[in-house]
Formats: sequence, C-alpha cells, structure tokens
Amino acid sequence: MVVFPRAKINIGLRIMEKRPDGYHNIETFFYPVDIADALEFVVRKDNRRNDTLRITGLMKDSDPDDNLVMKAVRIMRQSFDFPAIRIHLHKSIPIGAGLGGGSSDAAGMLKALNKYFSFGLNSEELRSIAGVVGSDAPFFIDGTPSFAEGVGNILSEFPLDLSGYSIVILYPDTNISTAEAYAGCVPCTTGLSLRQLLNLPVNQWRGRVVNDFELNIFRSYPQVGRLKMALYEAGAVYASMSGSGSAVYGIFEGEPELPQELARYRLNTGFRI
Repeated sequence: MVVFPRAKINIGLRIMEKRPDGYHNIETFFYPVDIADALEFVVRKDNRRNDTLRITGLMKDSDPDDNLVMKAVRIMRQSFDFPAIRIHLHKSIPIGAGLGGGSSDAAGMLKALNKYFSFGLNSEELRSIAGVVGSDAPFFIDGTPSFAEGVGNILSEFPLDLSGYSIVILYPDTNISTAEAYAGCVPCTTGLSLRQLLNLPVNQWRGRVVNDFELNIFRSYPQVGRLKMALYEAGAVYASMSGSGSAVYGIFEGEPELPQELARYRLNTGFRI
C-alpha cells in the first residue's frame, strides 16, 4: 500500500504560555501544501516477525528505529494484532524545517494501517492515537486547513481559502530543532488574536500575522530572515517562517518568477499531490 503524506505551513504562530508540563500553548493555523513524501508498506513473506523501515531521499542516513513512522507502528501494535511489515519511506520533506514531515509520515502510517487491515478506526480515534506520536500529528489525519490551539493538538475549522494564490516554499538547508526554537521565546498575549488577524485580507497580514519564533531564529540564523525578506522583494503579498523553521514561504498573487539566487532554495522536489 502506498500513501503520500503531505507537508504543511503555519500561518501565524503565537506562543501563549508555558505549561506546567514544560510544553507551550500556542495559536497557529495549519495549511496543507502539495509537497509530499512517499510511504509504502507490504506484509512480510519471509516469516520474520519484526517490522523494518528503509529510508531513502533526504533522511537516508538516519536511524529507522527513531523515525516517527516506526513509533506509529509500535503504538498500533499495542491495540491490534497484524502481520509484520516492511516499510519504505522516501523523504522529500526536509526535517527541522517546520513543515511537519515527520508527523505527517506517522499520521499517514496510522491511516494506511487502519485502511489496509480494516481496523475500523474513525478520524476522531485516529487523531487521538496520532496525538501520542506528536503534537501536530492529529492535524495530518484529515489534513484540512485548521486553526490549532493547545500544543497544536486542539483543532477547529476556520474559513481560510488560499486556493487563488501561489505558495512558494524556500528551504535554506538548515535544520532547527523545536527545543532550540523555544529557547529564549517569551509568551505574548497582547494585541488582536490570531483568529481576528486572519480575517483580514491577505495583503494586510504583513507585520500583523507574525510567527513568534522568528525573532529568536533570525538572530541565530540570519540567512533564514534574509530569505523571508527576499520573498517580499520578489513580490510576495505575505511571507513568513513556517513553524519553528527553517523553511520560509511566500504567498503570491499568481505564479512568481523567482530570481536565480532564490530559485535554488525552492522546495519543489518530491511528490506533488
């Protein structure tokens, strides 16, 4: 069985408060984009009882046992009995980029197992299981544009449609961990809420719809901030870093012609859905 887990971008990200458990409550908007990994599994025919994962593409040298896909399989085995499987993950979504690739892969694995083996789990049940894998993994079960609160796991519908725009994603080949992104960030709840700001026209988002991670990340990785400003110079009506970085994106009215120095960073490989 083959599935294509998609990436996402964050439109706005506000850090609301630090929780007693050490995590942070946030507000953000998850929007799916049409760049995806490829995830395939087959039932083993060699009588071996262990699950295996082979990774190609961007993470070919990583440890398969640490991959969230394997975590998803192990979690499903706690509730269901199914044959050992061989998994192949081809990575086109970079890690440490704020695009949710790992969580999307895990959610794709959960959905694929549920469908192939007819476990009968509904979307709500799958989201609950996905929440054990990662805070943003529940979003990828349905993958519909959603406003997210809590640690990113409390989802609600929000009427935002960007289908009339082009979204360009740039990746500076820099990996940033979530822990590093949170270091030095101070929660802020002043001003209009993100929900209110997202109701503004897209061309009024600049300077209003902000990602609270940017100040700290741009200080440590100035090349990321430079790419964001370059997107504005190329004509974007809105540009931002996605999640905890390092990818940045620009929203354009129409398909832009990027200068060569930007085009080389464009994330346009992988499987476009």
